[in-house]
Amino acid sequence: MDNLDYGIIGNCRSAALISKTGSVDWCCLPEFDSPSVFAKLLDEEIGGSFEVLVDDSYTIDQKYEPRTCILITTFTNGDDCFEIHDFMPRYHKEDGTYVAPPEFIRYIKLVEGTPKFKVVYDPKLEYAAGETKSYIKKDFIASLTRDVRFDTVFLYTSFDKEAVLEGKELTLTEDGFFLLGYNEKIFPTTAAKAYLELQSTKVYWLNWSAKTPTYKKFNEEISRSALTLKLLSYDKTGAVLAAATTSLPETIGEVRNWDYRFCWIRDASMVIKVVSELGHKNVARRYLKFIIDLIPDKAEKLQIMYGINKEKKLTEETLEHLSGYKGSKPVRVGNAAYHQKQNDIYGILMDVIYEQMVKFSVDIENGEDLWSITKGIVWIVGNHWHEADKGIWEFRTEDRHFTFSKVLCWTAIDRAIKVAEMLGKKHKIEKWEPLREEIWNDIYKNAWNEEVGAYTQSYGSKDLDASVLLMESYGCVEASDERFKSTVRAIGRDLSNEGLLYRYKNEDDFGLPSSSFTVCTFWYVNSLFKIGEHDKALEQFEKLLSYSNHLGLFSEDLDFKTKRLLGNFPQAYSHLALIECAVNFAKKESTEDIKESMRS
Repeated sequence: MDNLDYGIIGNCRSAALISKTGSVDWCCLPEFDSPSVFAKLLDEEIGGSFEVLVDDSYTIDQKYEPRTCILITTFTNGDDCFEIHDFMPRYHKEDGTYVAPPEFIRYIKLVEGTPKFKVVYDPKLEYAAGETKSYIKKDFIASLTRDVRFDTVFLYTSFDKEAVLEGKELTLTEDGFFLLGYNEKIFPTTAAKAYLELQSTKVYWLNWSAKTPTYKKFNEEISRSALTLKLLSYDKTGAVLAAATTSLPETIGEVRNWDYRFCWIRDASMVIKVVSELGHKNVARRYLKFIIDLIPDKAEKLQIMYGINKEKKLTEETLEHLSGYKGSKPVRVGNAAYHQKQNDIYGILMDVIYEQMVKFSVDIENGEDLWSITKGIVWIVGNHWHEADKGIWEFRTEDRHFTFSKVLCWTAIDRAIKVAEMLGKKHKIEKWEPLREEIWNDIYKNAWNEEVGAYTQSYGSKDLDASVLLMESYGCVEASDERFKSTVRAIGRDLSNEGLLYRYKNEDDFGLPSSSFTVCTFWYVNSLFKIGEHDKALEQFEKLLSYSNHLGLFSEDLDFKTKRLLGNFPQAYSHLALIECAVNFAKKESTEDIKESMRS
């Protein structure tokens, strides 16, 4: 079965996807949202790739170096064996800053024998929109295009450059390397230097992973998901991407294909909350700085999303020359959703601000900026919470009074009050408490549908929606609340299909969704756990984990029947929700171990 059997490498500047047979099928340089250098993922004929080919006698296996983002692909035929260690350099310099150049290294390690392989080196710059020509120079292979705009990349290697470019057979007698860089190197690159970069990068990731708590249960899944979320963070500005790709379809052959290489305030804030709870404070600090830089005017409303370099205009266009993933057109760059109005983002952002102020106390860097933002958010929510919007799922047609949006408006005021309590701003507390109560009463009265026995997608509707499960996570209702329990069971009964959840089952702008939005199943598992149905929750969780790819990675969606991964990849939403579920189960097991030891 075709699947998104890819590993991701990156250095918090850009990323690349490498297939389970060692082919680089997606890479954008110099940054995540730059035009692609390799895009076979989006067009198998013209997209471009960087492949290593062996004969049929070889078996191929792939795994990550434990607790790192170094991907190891092993080729062996019994007598001959070699490994490719793929990575993007990232490590500390002596002055404490990071090395994170726009390049990736393929370190070829000889394990035994004299392995033979061929290389297909086929860069197609600028989304393969024009012709890319490669030239052999003294120190490197230069590849360039002039058709759309001028662009170049440089390949350095210890192998014979002509043999590489012509796809001739190479025999491995010692370790070798390939380094593909956006910039020409000033100093010579050697296998020894590539090895040093590999070891320095390994040390960086091991140190980063050491900050993640160790759990008795699901530790590997938590660790890999945390590393994946880190790879989707952009150091330069603090932005967090929704995913590393564009236009991977939610359903093969349909048009729900979007560019996810942007920072959605909602997704990013959820990621930051989870990652900082695991002890990674720098990611949170950078993200809060990103938010502060976006809000120069106290009255300025937040967009739902921004470019990773804080761009506000994300014009959507289609790349007609690319056939799309498995023929699923159109391929889009940019995202027209940036001008939508979604009232939920204020609550999710306010939740993160509150969490960080609790963690860092009132000495938090930029504390005064965050208090100003808090007051601005209350002002905006107070004036707009009663308005309809596009909702979490970004319906492109009519606005509605979505329950999730109202819940997050309540959350915004609730967290603002908590921040005011921390800072001793009594007059603000007295002013804001009636607004919090007003919003809660509105939800209690209008979001509940007695006939359905659940809080529904929007006011006055009978449609169920998985996002409503987050009411308890944000503290709007207690897990013991009978209405919430009833909602969880109704959603499980009506939105579940083959053990996976629909986001909703009512038709949207593109018809009925035909794949499962992975995060929704994680939310459902979490909700089952919260209402005390632990065994059922654990069973569903373990089943869901089995649908990841060979490296434990998830995309945005899953096909109901085949369980094939669909949608952009890897998806931040899926991995942050995986962590939340796994930590709950792990903590429960630890608590039970403690109780058991006390009894004995």
